[in-house]
Parts: sequence; structure tokens; C-alpha cells
Amino acid sequence: MKFDVSIFPDNLNRMPDISRQVEELGFDGLWTVEAQHNPFLPLVLTANTTSKIEMGTAIAVAFPRSPMVTAQIAWDLAAQSNGRFMLGLGTQIAVHIVKRFSAQWDGKPVSQLRDYIDSTRKIWKSFQDNSGLRHRGKHYSFGVLPPFFNPGPIEHPNIPIYIAGVGAPLCRLGGETADGFHVHSFHTVKYLQEVVRPSIEEGAAKANRTINDVSLSCALFVVTGHNEEAKQKNMIAIKSQIAFYASTPSYRKVMEMHGWGDFCDRMNQLTKEGKWDEMWKEVPDEILNEIAVVADPDELPHAVRERYDGLLDRIGYYFPFDPADKENKIVWEYASKAM
Repeated sequence: MKFDVSIFPDNLNRMPDISRQVEELGFDGLWTVEAQHNPFLPLVLTANTTSKIEMGTAIAVAFPRSPMVTAQIAWDLAAQSNGRFMLGLGTQIAVHIVKRFSAQWDGKPVSQLRDYIDSTRKIWKSFQDNSGLRHRGKHYSFGVLPPFFNPGPIEHPNIPIYIAGVGAPLCRLGGETADGFHVHSFHTVKYLQEVVRPSIEEGAAKANRTINDVSLSCALFVVTGHNEEAKQKNMIAIKSQIAFYASTPSYRKVMEMHGWGDFCDRMNQLTKEGKWDEMWKEVPDEILNEIAVVADPDELPHAVRERYDGLLDRIGYYFPFDPADKENKIVWEYASKAM
């Protein structure tokens, strides 16, 4: 099991120092998130200041970017990092694709992502062997790549593609087409065992593969802290995340597996009433402990391994790695020692 960290990049000037510290502590990988900032730009600096750690996006939103744009960015990062880059893609939801990005939403995100992956790999093949670019899919078509626009071959052209999802259809797609799968932080072991992994196995079987051909990664919800005040602060943050996801219909299936559909209804109602600051108070410890790993910093890495051994291949914590965050410094120190 590999141990990674997540970065919420808010200052590119700090990335070289952060990246060096991640590598010096001995972590296996570094993932960037697409939220307020671009997820690719920080990895240029990571690739330039490290030599061992893997790096990737968890995730970059696919559909607002043409596969050609994404393929070119990934190609350059793979070359710069000497094959350490991993391309993590996600679909997002319709309202964000259409109203936040003003991009195309074809109404069939699984089909669209399948075509996106297929076309991206064909673009990479055309970069590598100058074979010409021909792709006619259900959602994307490519047919022109003059030599002037072809970046040419690189030493490590087989760039791993990770996709993210919650429901069975995206899990099956991951098993069939992807090199890795980002398991959503909002899950339970039961959901992982009974929905995520079986669906990935089903998809893998269609492509004459096994689940061992797909690396399962997750930034886990954890509750920890160096003192009681820090633990309480962390607990409120995680309960707030749980409440938010539970209020969203897309994630209801996770809760219904445990008979917590009524809880989802309650959270959804609170969002409609605008009571965002009160929602965490409604999350019982039973749900918290089912979704998050709760432990002191010195016990947390062992608790995580015990819960997810044999279920996940790469793990990390949901909160971002930041060497300037003195409150969580001890958390990262114990994590690095336990690897």
C-alpha cells in the first residue's frame, strides 16, 4: 500500500518547497485537486524539484478541456517528470460543466468519459509514433495533426489514467479502461466491498483484465489532532463534509446501503433552509465512525492500514499537506514513519 498526500494548491511559489518536503518525508505520491486553482500548474514545479515521488491530478475536470488539450499537458508533464505523472480525470456534474465552465455536457457522462479516454490515448499514440491521428467517437472526433503541432515521442509514453466516481457505472468503466480509480472519500468499507470493488472487477473482466490491473486510490476522511482542541476542530470539519455529501442525491446510495436514507432527507432539508453551519451537529458518531477513521496521530496510520489493507492500493488523508500547518505537523510525521 502506497501512502500519498493531497495538495490544494493556492500559491504556486510555495510548491517547490512543499514538493521537496513531501519527497524528503518519504511519501510515495502527491496529488493536486481542481477546486479554486488549476491542478496541472503546480505539478510542473513538483516535477522540477523532485526526482522520486509520483504526481498526479485527483482530479482534473475532463469535459471542459478538449482531449487534445489534456493530452498535450499530460505529455509534457510525463516528459518533464521522467514518467512520474498520473492523469486523474473526473466528470463533475451537469450544473458545473454547463453553468460554471460553459462546456458541453452530453447527458451520458460514462459514455463521454469512455470516449475521452479512448481519444486521449489515440492522441498520445500519434504523438509517439507519428502514425497520424484518426478518431471518430460518439462524443469526440479528431483527424488533423500536422507535424508542426506534434510534440514527438517521449521516453515514458504510457501515462497512467485514473478516473473517479461513486456509482457502479463509473466503477465498471474504471475496471474496463483505466489504470487507476480514485475512490471517493465519502464511502464506507461496506460500500467499497459490495459496490466499488465488484463493479471494477466486472468492468475489468469485460476487457480480459482483473481488479489487480487497476490501482485503487483514496484520500480518506480522518479525524485526528495533536490535542483535544485540534481533534474537535477536525471532527467538525469532517462531519460538515459528511453532511454536505449526504444532502446530495448523487451520494445517497452510499447511505442507503446502511439504512440511513432518512438522514439524507434531513440533510437535504437543512440545505434548503440554508442552515449550513448547523448540519454537522446532526451527524451522529455512528455515521462518522463508519465513514471516517478516528484515531490519535500515532495510531492513525495503523488504523488506516488495518481498515483498508487488501481494499485500497494507495491511501492518503483528505486534508491537505502543508508544512506551514503546525497543528498537523505531527500527523504527517507519524504517517511518514509508518510507511
